Amino acid sequence: MINKRNSLCIFIAMFVCMLLCNLASAQLRVYGQLRTRTEYRDGQGSPLPKDSKPAIFVSQRTRLNLDYNTYRLKFGVALQDVRVWGQDVSTINRTTIQNNNGLMLHEAWAEISFTDTTNKKETVALKIGRQEMIFDDQRLIGNLDWLQQARHHDAAILKYTTSAWNIQAGVAYNQNKENISGTVYIPVPPGNYPANTNGGSMYKSFEFGYANRKLQAGNFSFLIFADQFNKYTLDSANVKVWGKGTWTRLTSGIYFNNRFNKWVLTASAYYQGGKTADNQKLSAALLSANLNYDLTKKFTIGSGIDYTSGGTSGTTVRAFDPLYGTPHKFWGLMDYFYAANSFGNKGLVDYYIKSGYTFSGKLKVNADLHQFVSASKVTSTGNKELSRNFGTEADFVANYILTGPVSLEAGYSHFFSTATLTSPTVKNVSNANKNNNWAYLMVIVKPGILSK
Repeated sequence: MINKRNSLCIFIAMFVCMLLCNLASAQLRVYGQLRTRTEYRDGQGSPLPKDSKPAIFVSQRTRLNLDYNTYRLKFGVALQDVRVWGQDVSTINRTTIQNNNGLMLHEAWAEISFTDTTNKKETVALKIGRQEMIFDDQRLIGNLDWLQQARHHDAAILKYTTSAWNIQAGVAYNQNKENISGTVYIPVPPGNYPANTNGGSMYKSFEFGYANRKLQAGNFSFLIFADQFNKYTLDSANVKVWGKGTWTRLTSGIYFNNRFNKWVLTASAYYQGGKTADNQKLSAALLSANLNYDLTKKFTIGSGIDYTSGGTSGTTVRAFDPLYGTPHKFWGLMDYFYAANSFGNKGLVDYYIKSGYTFSGKLKVNADLHQFVSASKVTSTGNKELSRNFGTEADFVANYILTGPVSLEAGYSHFFSTATLTSPTVKNVSNANKNNNWAYLMVIVKPGILSK
């Protein structure tokens, strides 16, 4: 583990020295990030039983980023370490097991331009390697930056861009190791990190097409995304035996965002079909719309509704999976839904009001209110139909810029849960608290180390 850490650091140092010798016609930027987050969890993710005690801990993300840009080539590397304070002993970290080893290569990619990069009107480029993927508002495809470990993909993406269009097509193909024969992929997520939005199986491969058209004050886009999951059978002990072939899930839809004077309208609609990672027939949908209004230059307020289908119809699954997005941004900051915290595949209707006030160039405060309702019927263990009301969440966040590279973020959330939410077919929490709390304080430091 120490050798792995040292070798990565030596590699970065050697690479920086090499690039410094060749900067006549190139640009090099080296920058870092240190982000500590102190959390108080008293029902975050799911209500706690009444006899449970709150959790308090400090997590830390440390990153070293390198961006190199020259004629017809861009190159990026991001070395990342994610740990909880006290996870390792203070002299050496040999006690850290593999699942808790947070040192990793978050990004390592090259973007090769097939056109003259001095021509800004039109570019064709191939971005290949480990990279973040961000589309539109990150509802379906995002870098999940809220989680300390974030999210990346090992992929190849072909890009065509003009002043009005951004068109992309990409593929990924995963294997566990350099095999002698066969292509069976065992989709085990590393450690306790979720593989996708719902914490499900890791994909074996994916293909996508994306087209974004700029509007006068916004954009309109179309996405089609197919991901495949390795097939399996169950043995006599109900254990998965991985075999040949894949099941394919297909998600497609549109996104719209535009400003009309003081109003901003955002809407999206997606359909999901094919097969789930467990070979179930799938037919599901996501619909979203919200409208924001600038009351003043400092105060904005808006409301909206999100709908994701859920439940089953015969042998067909109706539960929509928001793929590889950033659920923390949408369905409540306490991450009760679509954030690796199961709620029985019931689907979700989220009615919300969001507001933001900028006190100065350094301080901004946001306050949101969510009302969560099940999108499908909820029954108890005795097949008695329950109310569809999951509960209400209030979120408060303050951001303060102390100085250029240093900022603070603090938040508090309260979830008023219902008996439906904690019932056996949803969260399945016995003797649960009805009032749930979560608070955090984050210190973010982003130093610029080198720029030439």
